[in-house]
Amino acid sequence: MATQSPSQAVAALRPGSPPDAGLLKYLLEAPEEDTLPALVRLADDIRARYAGDEVHLRGVIEFSSHCSRNCHYCGLRSGNTTLTRYRIAPDDTVEIARRAVALGFRTIVLQSGEDPWYDAPTLAGIIEQIKALGAAVTVSVGDRPPEDYALFRQAGADRYLLKHETSDAILFQRLRPGTDLATRVDNLKHLRGLGFQIGAGNMVGLPGQSADSLVADLLLLQELEVDMAGIGPFIPHPQTPLADSRPGTVSATLRVLALARILMPWVHLPATSALGALDPQGRQKALRAGANVVMPNVTPAAYRNLYQIYPGKICTGEEPEHCRQCLTGIITGMGRVVATDCGHSLRPDRKECAQ
Repeated sequence: MATQSPSQAVAALRPGSPPDAGLLKYLLEAPEEDTLPALVRLADDIRARYAGDEVHLRGVIEFSSHCSRNCHYCGLRSGNTTLTRYRIAPDDTVEIARRAVALGFRTIVLQSGEDPWYDAPTLAGIIEQIKALGAAVTVSVGDRPPEDYALFRQAGADRYLLKHETSDAILFQRLRPGTDLATRVDNLKHLRGLGFQIGAGNMVGLPGQSADSLVADLLLLQELEVDMAGIGPFIPHPQTPLADSRPGTVSATLRVLALARILMPWVHLPATSALGALDPQGRQKALRAGANVVMPNVTPAAYRNLYQIYPGKICTGEEPEHCRQCLTGIITGMGRVVATDCGHSLRPDRKECAQ
């Protein structure tokens, strides 16, 4: 690998080809100016060929900021006693979804901390009512017992997002006390077995993270055959043990994002809001580096500042109507198209659409 130039290394990549861990590590560690522009061009070309020019908008409802976990990187951690917590009533959550669907959102993402107040039957009832609106439903509520996952699927949930955050088992356990990586991976495999389209993903720039662990993140995503991969930068929150850590960088995140598109040409890749928090053009840069999904927040503005996973969240003062118009302008201004379908898996073996 030492005798190979960065341009030769990028040229050696092929869409969906068997991964070469040494090549991936080399491309992650080589100087940014030697690798990032070429990776972005290749990823954008592969995105256009395999995923098309459509950008899927997925409306996120952050319905609870309560969390029983104490993760070291997250502002919602149970140890953060400075945060004003909230829960949105089930009927109100459905009404928020109704307004989002009326604005043209074909997927609703139900997201919260790991909050046991919402038991499985309650969440299943919300899912069922949103499905009746004609939208696809993604659930992102963390680790749950297998019977909860089954009930969500029976209620009509299409997808489950359970980010692995890091594939380094030791780092995972250190940053997520009381949990382990193996359980999270097992949950993802169980969700796949239930018929869910699954989403995983990792942060870039975590304290203690190495290039080897980023390579392992990419290989794990490929091994799991995920339908969506959420890849975003680590941003330290002031009320966490990692408050004084350096954030991840936009360029490193774009490098991992581009490699994800090249390794998994059919995967859905979001341009994350966290990138927008670090760079006003962060989401646009991600859309040029292989991303084809944007997940705007459709939670009423009154709640948005209270859902503090990380500081500096964008668009917290805007209502969903304005976000929808703004994003449409950004996407069309880039020569891309806002998708009008349900945005299910692009994988040839799983392509389907909500009924």
